[in-house]
Amino acid sequence: MIILGIDPGTTTTGFGILQKISRDNYKVLNYGVIHTMPKIDQKIKLFEIDKDIKSLIKKYKPNLMSIEKLFYNKNPKTIISVSQARGVCLLNAGIYNLRVFEYTPLQVKNTLVGYGRADKAQVQYMVKNILNLSYIPKPDDAADALAIAICAGLEIQ
Repeated sequence: MIILGIDPGTTTTGFGILQKISRDNYKVLNYGVIHTMPKIDQKIKLFEIDKDIKSLIKKYKPNLMSIEKLFYNKNPKTIISVSQARGVCLLNAGIYNLRVFEYTPLQVKNTLVGYGRADKAQVQYMVKNILNLSYIPKPDDAADALAIAICAGLEIQ
């Protein structure tokens, strides 16, 4: 089972690709971020995200996509742009017939740390331990995407 985890954003979209070996055993296939230039037109950013997500799906052939669910943000402009990036990712899940799992940040923290108000460092520490890495994955968006992928891995039997 191959899981594509995504932490959507328009300037930085994190991704993490895991192969689930058994219930508590994962192999990290790849992780990183999709960067877009901050000052370019939104449609160009979305095109870049689309192109890179398609490339990851074609290369790793995931069985499912695990993506961060939107949560309330005081800045409507931010929530709209993140929604658009999320839409591009979900469109690709539809095109490539991937099963989709969605998790709020609170659900991710609860699943990995056991506490919904855990801080980023606690979540990253658990990602490192669960994946048996000798280091905390960087950048933060990639670590978040791996955390989101782990959530789906734990949910799937």
